[in-house]
Amino acid sequence: MLRGKKAIIIGERDGVASPAIEACLKTVDTTAIFSLTQCYV
Repeated sequence: MLRGKKAIIIGERDGVASPAIEACLKTVDTTAIFSLTQCYV
């Protein structure tokens, strides 16, 4: 479903960080066009 798509990734510092999500998406040939990890308090 995500193969060949582009994604915007917003991760959370205490949850799943954006580099981890980006690594998972690379396995299905998805390109991250924006990746950000934030701390939500």
